[in-house]
Amino acid sequence: MAYRSFQNFLDALEKAGELKRVSVPVDTDLLIAEWANREMKSRDGGKALLFEQPIVDGKKSAFPLVINTMGSRRRMALALQVEDVGDIAQEIQLILKAKPPTDLREGWSLLKQGIHLLHARPKHVHKAACQEVVHNIGNGDNFSLDDLPILKCWPKDGGRFITLANVHTRDPETQARNVGIYRMQVYDERTTGMHWQLHKVGARHGKRYYERGERMPVAVTLGGDPAYTFAATAPLPDGLDELLFAGFLRKKSVELVRCKTIDLEVPADVDFVLEGYVQPGEMRPEGPFGDHTGFYTAIEDYPVFHLTAITHRHDAVYPTTIVGIPPMEDYYIGDACVRIFLPVFKMNFPEIVDMTLPPEGVFHNLVFVSIRKQYPYQAFKVMHGLWGMGQMMFSKYIIAVDEDCDVHNTSEVLFRLCANTDPARDTTIIKNPSDSLDHAPSEQNIGSHMGFDATRKLPGENYHRPWPELLKMTEQARALVDGLQAQTR
Repeated sequence: MAYRSFQNFLDALEKAGELKRVSVPVDTDLLIAEWANREMKSRDGGKALLFEQPIVDGKKSAFPLVINTMGSRRRMALALQVEDVGDIAQEIQLILKAKPPTDLREGWSLLKQGIHLLHARPKHVHKAACQEVVHNIGNGDNFSLDDLPILKCWPKDGGRFITLANVHTRDPETQARNVGIYRMQVYDERTTGMHWQLHKVGARHGKRYYERGERMPVAVTLGGDPAYTFAATAPLPDGLDELLFAGFLRKKSVELVRCKTIDLEVPADVDFVLEGYVQPGEMRPEGPFGDHTGFYTAIEDYPVFHLTAITHRHDAVYPTTIVGIPPMEDYYIGDACVRIFLPVFKMNFPEIVDMTLPPEGVFHNLVFVSIRKQYPYQAFKVMHGLWGMGQMMFSKYIIAVDEDCDVHNTSEVLFRLCANTDPARDTTIIKNPSDSLDHAPSEQNIGSHMGFDATRKLPGENYHRPWPELLKMTEQARALVDGLQAQTR
């Protein structure tokens, strides 16, 4: 069954031996981030850390803080309540096989219909745990962002940042909702930055409010079922509602409640809700911020979020994360996304066998894909197709290998890259949109991308010699040596 609360999820982590409690006071200024960074860099992502006494400006916070809750494959599976996230990929594959689509658009439409039917449609409620405590800002209530254990993660960060915020917006024309994760720099007790980039749906919604000259309502949720956070990070196509997808993941409809001070709905079981608005045209410098790229991102102007209310559960726990040089918690979230949506990629490119985004590539910089190659230049066809799919357009390097290469073994992929490519023949360079956080391109948001065909070469690919056979021992010899080694133990 779906998690009834974020605390319910933490109980499951503790029962599975995946949660460490930290009972000593620890400062939210750099110290929690340093502790968590060490944990994330330990074997298999370490454990989730529950800080029972986070310190903010010398005072103990009223709320415990937890970090690294999805920072391993096991915890990612626990968050989605499956043995392995591949189980969800199989469910998606079954939906797509119910009526095999003829193209990608029909496939997405079928997926949306299938998810919609699987007890996933959100429900509406009038009473909610997330509103057990209500603080109306500006009505004599002194509660504010200063009362939350918000981290400063890296020494040169521009301030404290909310890093695991599910930001809820709505298109003023179509009424379609969006949930995305955007960092929020705390400027003071009532205002933050709202880091939605050029390519993000939140930014598009904001632009439409700006064009209408209307104040944009924004709700930020923290905690609740981890399926909400995962759905907010998932590379869903336009028209596939994140909360609908969350209902599919948790096998139970998301219950929504109307906010107290703005006209938006949020999941009723989250821990915190920050209600507020973004004023059209109001911008403010945001950053620097130690980002998932492993570098500080520069100071730039972004919209300003104004707080109108904070509501929360009586037993609220503040969830957060830090990003930086990989591997970090966000790698495991991204890895799960690729594994779950692999059937969608295969739907459009049936020759794809497997695909991964290794941690060294920090999401968009590096993609390994294995294919069943049948004709010349098929690897380039797959590369160009991937560059045309949603956020895959940001992929700086794509390496295509044959189906017998394990894309999850970086050493094996690099061996094929070095052994099977002639640079002039087997590379392609294109111009494409680039990640806003990528500091390498000469111009922001625009850059070059490179593809490497590390598959075996066919005569039609300007290769005029017999392709050599890969070294491989016989199964009989392997079995015999297995037996001999067993005798010597």
